[in-house]
Parts: sequence; C-alpha cells; structure tokens
Amino acid sequence: MKIASSVRTIAFLGDYLPRKCGIATFTSDLLGAVAGLDPKDRCFAVSVNDIDGCYEYPDVVRFQIEEQDLSSYRRAADFINTSDVDLVSLQHEFGIFGGPAGSHLLALLSELKAPIVTTLHTVLSKPNADQHRVMQELLTLSTRLVVMTERAQTILQEIYQAPPAKIDLIPHGIPDVPFVPSDYYKDQFGVAGRKVLLTFGLLSPNKGIEHALNALPDIVAEFPDVVYIVLGATHPHELRARGETYRLGLEAIVKKHKLEKNVIFHNRFVELKELTEFIGAADLYITPYLDEAQITSGTLAYAFGAGKPVGGLDGHWGQIGNQLVGVLIAWGVALAGTIVLLKIVDLLTGVRVPEEHEIQGLDVTQHGEEAYNLEA
Repeated sequence: MKIASSVRTIAFLGDYLPRKCGIATFTSDLLGAVAGLDPKDRCFAVSVNDIDGCYEYPDVVRFQIEEQDLSSYRRAADFINTSDVDLVSLQHEFGIFGGPAGSHLLALLSELKAPIVTTLHTVLSKPNADQHRVMQELLTLSTRLVVMTERAQTILQEIYQAPPAKIDLIPHGIPDVPFVPSDYYKDQFGVAGRKVLLTFGLLSPNKGIEHALNALPDIVAEFPDVVYIVLGATHPHELRARGETYRLGLEAIVKKHKLEKNVIFHNRFVELKELTEFIGAADLYITPYLDEAQITSGTLAYAFGAGKPVGGLDGHWGQIGNQLVGVLIAWGVALAGTIVLLKIVDLLTGVRVPEEHEIQGLDVTQHGEEAYNLEA
C-alpha cells in the first residue's frame, strides 16, 4: 500500500448524483471535496444503477454497475484494476447493492488489487444471518473502516469484533453556511413572521412524519403562527413500489386535523444552495425517524451544523437515557465548579463578612458611621 502522500488515483464506489438518495449526495460531495484538495489527484466514480437504463451521469462517472447483475460487479472489478487505481473509497449501505444483504458487492471487492477504505453508513446492532456474514467479509476485505458516530464504532467492536485500530471516526460533513437570523430567509418561502418547523429528505414510511403531523394540533393550539415545512420528493424506491401512497396519507392527516394553513409540502428534490436556504428559514428541525438501525443522518447533521435546534426521536430510545445522563453530568459539573469558585473567593477575600460585623452592621464596620440616627 502506498503512503497517503503518494495517492493520486482514487475510485469512489457507490451511488452518484443525479440518482436521488442520500448516499448519492454523500459520494458526490466526497469525490468533489477530495478532487479539490490537489489538482494532481485523479478521481472517478463507479456508480450503482437501480433502474433500467441509466442516469445522466457527469463525466466523472466512468463505469456503471447494474444493481442486480452479479456479472456487472465482476466487470467493475476488472475496470478498476486496469485503471491504475491507488485507493478505492467505498460508500456502503446494504440496500444499494444486489444479492442477499447486498452480497453481490463482495464479488467485486474480493477481486480488487487496491486497498479499500469503507465508509459504513449503516451499522446494525441486530443483523440477520446474511447481514452479519456480509459485514464480516466486508470488514476482512477493507483496509480501513470509517464510521460517523461513536455508537457505530462501539457496535463494530462488540458485535463484529472489528479491530479498534482499523476504525476511523470521522463525523458527517456539513455545508459551510453563515449563522444568520431565520427571518432572513423566510420571506422567499412565504412564511415571514411565522415560527417554522422543518423536516427534509426523501419521503418514505420510516421517516415517521405522520407522528409529527398528529402532534401538530396541540402545538398549533398554543402557537397559532407555527408552520411545518415538509421538504422532499418521495423516495424513488417507495415511488416505484407503492406510488404516492405515503404522501397522500400525510396529506389526509393534514386535512383531518384542519392543518392546511400550518403545513406546507414541497414535493421536490432540491439542490444544496436552496436546501441551505430552507434550513436557514427554520426555527426548529424535526427528526421523527422510526428506524432504530439508522446510525447517522445527513439531514440531521446539516441542520445541526447550521446552528438549528433539533427536536424529535432518532429511532433509538436508549439515546434519551444518554441525553439524561449528559444533563445530569452538566448539572453536576456546574454545581462542583460553583462550590470550588466560592471556596477560592472565600479564602481570598471572604464570601461573608465576620459575624460581629453583621451584628454591628456594615454601615459602622465598613463606613465608620451609622446610616440612621436611631436616637434622633
């Protein structure tokens, strides 16, 4: 394996824009960022197609894998091996590769000559047999493993016995946006003067948006000017399987609760610039996700990175306990710090005056005369 400074050709393997999914956005952003670090580096993408035909990819996509075609994965391995690649950056999510638990991918990886750095977007604490087998082989074939949360790091070690020295923790990246008042962006979305709640991302039932909508009437009763923006097109897989059933169900909830003036749906996939403007307009970001296995969230990272408060469930109830422990620790540290500071002040100058001074009164002991002439 070449040292890092000698890496010049990197193949990025995963979904790629204009395919509409979080992994595609992540892979595209990562390739662009790495390519921008050094013009000498040669970066290209090997994308995975989930439709008949192909997407209108940019020129940086040099090879396309057909998701369910095992032979396509072997041809991709041949292409990468003949491209003088120094490193393969793999974006892994079980659902984007063909075969049981995405096992077709292993046929590609096992043939590669270059070292593989795998970014794990899902790390399951309760995998089924196929998922556990695929993950174990993936760990074996990868030179380095990248995770985005400490919880994922812990699961890798405890459930899959991954060597700690092989794991790198790199938090999810975020756009570089200025911190400005939310009112700056609200007018362009027709919500000036209102409190804006926001959820964005591709819509599917595991997003749990129906729970946020069902909770909204109580919020509106207390804050009538609240508006909840649901931003995002229906996930392409959901759209092909069940059409707009989920979105229509959400709209039915809005009508049931008479929330037409408090909920706005934007049924589209937005580019980064417009997305950051929507985030900028938000006063609170909501994550009502239901999937306990979701180990990281790009949308959550974007909102948090823009300085927005976040409300909702992340699908893992154990996190509530972690947050409670954090609150108690913060309270304990503040209390202990206060006691220490007061003790230092007491030793240096005294927090209280002597008892006899209190009896006589500070007017006499500190100023040399009585404030009030009680004998007059």
